[in-house]
Parts: sequence; structure tokens; C-alpha cells
Amino acid sequence: MSFKKMNAALASLIILFASNAHAEAPTPENTIKVNAAFEFNSIDPSVSGYLYTRMQVLETLIDVDADGKLQAGLATSWSTSRDGLTWRLQLRDDVLFHNGDAMTAKDVVSSLNVAKRKQGPLRSAPIADISMGDTAQEVVITLTTPYKVLGAALAHYSASILPAGKYNFEDKLTELVGTGPYKLYEFKPPHKLVVEKFDQYWGQMASMPFASYLTGHRAEARVLQARSGQSDIVFGLDPAAAPMLARSNKVEIIKSKLPRTLVLKVNAAHPYLKEIEARQALSMAIERKGISMAVLRTPDSATTQLLPPSMSDWHISDAPSLDKNLDKARALLEQIGWKRNSDGMFERDGKPFALRLITYADRPELTTVATALQAQWKKLGVDLKVDITNSSAIPAGHQDGTLNLALIARNYGFIVDPLLTLIKDFGQESGGDWGSMNWHNPQIQVALKGLVNENNPDRYRATAQAFAEAVATELPVIPIASYTQQTSVNKRIEGFRFDPFERNFYLNKITIK
Repeated sequence: MSFKKMNAALASLIILFASNAHAEAPTPENTIKVNAAFEFNSIDPSVSGYLYTRMQVLETLIDVDADGKLQAGLATSWSTSRDGLTWRLQLRDDVLFHNGDAMTAKDVVSSLNVAKRKQGPLRSAPIADISMGDTAQEVVITLTTPYKVLGAALAHYSASILPAGKYNFEDKLTELVGTGPYKLYEFKPPHKLVVEKFDQYWGQMASMPFASYLTGHRAEARVLQARSGQSDIVFGLDPAAAPMLARSNKVEIIKSKLPRTLVLKVNAAHPYLKEIEARQALSMAIERKGISMAVLRTPDSATTQLLPPSMSDWHISDAPSLDKNLDKARALLEQIGWKRNSDGMFERDGKPFALRLITYADRPELTTVATALQAQWKKLGVDLKVDITNSSAIPAGHQDGTLNLALIARNYGFIVDPLLTLIKDFGQESGGDWGSMNWHNPQIQVALKGLVNENNPDRYRATAQAFAEAVATELPVIPIASYTQQTSVNKRIEGFRFDPFERNFYLNKITIK
């Protein structure tokens, strides 16, 4: 065993024994068992905080309801000065950390300052200062320019609140101590996490003593976990497997719409993709309705738009038809110099129209959709090679410029206001790891970034609509389908609730029959 692994094992044991001072231990009868695809590698909220807020270990100052509206979290209320430069947040006075210490304004100031120095939406916020306010329960954030999406940034998992003393001088977190209804019990990265009910929680107490999270990389394994009853809640089911599971008398399949979209990420500087007509032809050759019915098993999920109707500012109500049109697609390619050879495949300057698409298997439907695209574009006359790889290959291909196309499932509700994600993905010509790549539209890109200071709702909507129109026309990414999360829930549990913004598993509301 390496020294690093020995340290990790020792740390796991320390956490286990420290929190296991009382007699009760996790059993199948007293534990909610959760299974999903994504692993975790750190206790740092800026790295793996998404899991700790979902497992209700960590909490943020501002929370989000099912409609995406901001609501009180560890802060009971907040206000903004008339010039938009000062935010005042009033803290709950009844919050204890899992070590028994009361949460103070000093802890909040420390956590937010650390979050600002690390990866996350606070890092790009125009924050001049974060300080304690006039009272013991007040924190004041001073901005250099108005920033209307600060509330959404404070609701992000990277802005979770931890005790000031748990960060060392290098901003490294030494212990995961949160404020949620569950506290850490066992920590075995990257696959297993067990949390234990926190008896001094300020809000709704958990009913179940324990909850566990297990990473299941393979879709087939997750299905087996659901069918055998080894997991109570299994996220990210293969759409093809869901109908079979639904016939079981042990589980219920919950279908939930998400602000997540299946899109083709396009390198707009690629010699074959730099013309808008080429991207439009490829989009026009996609049989979206067939993919949504045969692959995703959700007939109404086909879309040509980036964001769903629920995000109305960013959705075009009278968008063009979804219908596939091969003749028109071929005509567009011929306009830019492509000609079909005797095999019906397009060539230009003696070179075939051939592209490479990469995707990843964490979401099982992606590989099937990629194969469908390969067949559909062959009918158009375009050769597509599909490579199934790790998701990390996509940002790597973006950064070194080698990427042609990537099929991804992008969650635009990861930060509750989509604006911050859209700026990160589309706000500059270089694009973002999970957004556009070499898309040149400086007018739209500058306007998009300017929305962080826009308080007039009509002007905000006009710019958002202009962005949506530009994406639909110029296709820096090619939307294919909106996303429906399929979750298996064992019938032995009650109170399951799905969070469309994927911030919370709401374990404290679940009971076992």
C-alpha cells in the first residue's frame, strides 16, 4: 500500500471512529441507500461539494426551491443597497455545526472568502470585501459593480459554510464539518460515503439514522442494485432499462425533467465546421424525434433549443420546426463547396467530410445517441467516427484544440440562474470546456456578460432572447434533446422528492415503511 493510500485509509478510520462513539451502526434497516454514477475525491466543497449538499452535510446561505426561486437557507433574509453595491445578509441564530459549535458571522466570512479564492461562481463575482456587519448575525458583501446574480452564486455548493478553524493557512480544509441534518460518518473516496443523523439540526430533523452513497460507474450495475434492493434510490438509469425495472413490484420509476440538455459541442474553428451552413446542415440531418422516442424513451424531449420553456427569457416560443430535412441539408453543404461522390458521401478539395465525435459512458444514453447520429449523418453523406472515452477528454480536447465534436449532457441549472453558466460557456470566443469553442459573435458575447448588471427585466429579456436566437441560428452548440432524469425508488421508502437543480436529495424527508 502506498503512503498516500495509507493516509487515506487512516483518515477514513479516524472519521469512522470519531463519529461512531455511540453504539448504533448502519444496518439495511436504518439506512437509506443511494446509488449514482459520479465519484468524489475530496472533502473540499469547491471540488466535491455537489455531493455533500445533496447528502445534506453542507448548507449554503441561500437555498433554492423547486421553481428555481431563491429562498432562505442559513441566512434568513438579505437586502441590496439602492446602488446595488452592498448586500446585507441576516444569519440564523440557531445553527450549530456538527462539532457542536455555533455558526457565527466570522465562520461565514471565512467560508465565503475561501470560496472566492477557489473554483466556483464566487471567484468571478466583482467582490471588493466580505466582512461582519453591524450585528453579530449580519454579514456584508461589498461589490465593485452591481451583480444581480450574486444570490445564485451564494446558493452554489462551493459557497457552503464551514467553521473558520477548519481551513489551514493554505485554505486547505482539514475536516468536513457542516450544518446539515446529516453529518459525516464514513468517508471512503471515490466510491463510498456514509452520513449519520445530526440530532441538533436547526431545521426539519431526519427520520432515518443513516444514509449511504455508493458510486456506480456502470449503468448495468446500477440497474442490478435497484432490482436487487441493494440500493433504495438509483439515479441516472439507462432509459432502455427503465421499462424493465418498472415491471418490478419492488421499485417505482420517477421521471423528472431537468434544465439539462443533450447538445453537440462544436469546434467552430474546425475547417469543416467553421461555416454556419455546415453546422446548420448537420443539425438539419438529425432525427430528433426518433432519438427522443427510441433512445431516450421520452417522446416530448426533442428540442432545437438550449434552455427549456421554464426558463422563458432564454427560450424562443416560436422556434423553427424539429423536422429532419436531408434535401435542404445537402443543399446547404453544396452552397459551401461540398459535392457528393459516387458513394453518396460529401467531399471538398478531394477530402471526405469526416469528423470525430467523443462522448462518455457515465450517462448510458449518450453512447446510444452518438451511434444514432453516426447512422443519420451517414445518410446525409458525412462520415462520423465515434469514440467513447472519459468525460475529462472533453475539456482536455477543448483546451488543446484537438476536439471536433463532443456529445454532452449540460446542466444549465447547476447554478440556479443560468446566466452564470451561459457566460462561462459562451461569454468569450474561446468558449468554455462544456460550451462553445471558437464561436465568434462579440456583440452577443459582450451583451451576455453585461446582463450581470442589468436590473431592467425588459432589457434583460431582450438580450436573453437575442442570445437564444444567435445560438439557434449560428449553432455554436447543436441542441438535440432536453433531459429527463429517470430514478428508481424502492417501494420500501416514503417521502422521496427529486430536486430539478440537483442540489439536495432531501434525505431528511424520507422514511422507511
